[in-house]
Amino acid sequence: MPIIDKPDQENATREDFGSLNFHVGEGDAGRRLDVFLADHIAGWSRARLQRSIVAGEVSVAGRIEKPSYKLRVNDDVEAELIPASANSFAPEDIPLEAIYEDEDLIIINKPAGMVVHPAAGIQSGTLVNALSFRFQSLSSTGGAVRPGIVHRLDRDTSGLLVVAKTEAAHENLADQFRDRKVFKSYIALVHGHVVHDSGIVEEPIARDPRQRTRMAVVRGGRPATSLYKVRQRFERFTLLDVQIKTGRTHQIRVHLAWLKYPLVGDAVYGGGRDNTVADPKLRSHIAKLGRQFLHAEQLGFQHPRTGLEMRFSVALPDDLAAFVACL
Repeated sequence: MPIIDKPDQENATREDFGSLNFHVGEGDAGRRLDVFLADHIAGWSRARLQRSIVAGEVSVAGRIEKPSYKLRVNDDVEAELIPASANSFAPEDIPLEAIYEDEDLIIINKPAGMVVHPAAGIQSGTLVNALSFRFQSLSSTGGAVRPGIVHRLDRDTSGLLVVAKTEAAHENLADQFRDRKVFKSYIALVHGHVVHDSGIVEEPIARDPRQRTRMAVVRGGRPATSLYKVRQRFERFTLLDVQIKTGRTHQIRVHLAWLKYPLVGDAVYGGGRDNTVADPKLRSHIAKLGRQFLHAEQLGFQHPRTGLEMRFSVALPDDLAAFVACL
């Protein structure tokens, strides 16, 4: 039987939570990918799963494969299946900050509060709605509801995203992400006095077995690597630069919470630390933030057409900069 990241039930459905993760054991080696998924995801027919696989909503070891792909022992299968109700969306005239654009790609400075692409219960107000209105050409490699989307940021994380205009650019960028050749650096403000000036966290991440809506450091989870460096220390907080080598769901938030330095404003992984801040003015500022203090500051990669090294950087948005100023 596969090791499946799912709720405590016989089979899993995409409507229950975010991504589904499977680790293939010896008993499933040699099976077709579509048959394997149909057996383990309730409510999804094999035909529907075949369409989802073709649309790029399923990956094997980070690769997009055909429905007929024969599974191998230790294959990691990730499925992010979009319910049928989310298969249609309308372009929307939503303001976007594009800091760079050429014939192959776009660099977007995503605001906090914006979901990257439509999903269950969310068909409007997303980055994809805005991109589809503003840009005539976007890659379709990521599927019908993710045009141009190569990677994502959490709803309440601001900062840099690269969007692909062409299929060739998308495939090249996806390869760079999978091969860990993309430079991704974030600014994070955490509770506590971080002792070491720099450090590395190499702890596996999977869905929290005790609370399925969260991620956690879990033995046997997917490998995850984060590097941190102190940018500035305050009396009760530390401002960090965090570089991630992998792109697991909520990776920075989970790793910093595991270190006992949770992000300021993180209601999910913060462990209630926001409420322990003694200064009422600071507590008020945190409440006004309404989100975790996390900003994707830098993004670097090789241009998919020219091979030239590209590096982009954006300053803290006003809400986070104001909070730092009040410290």
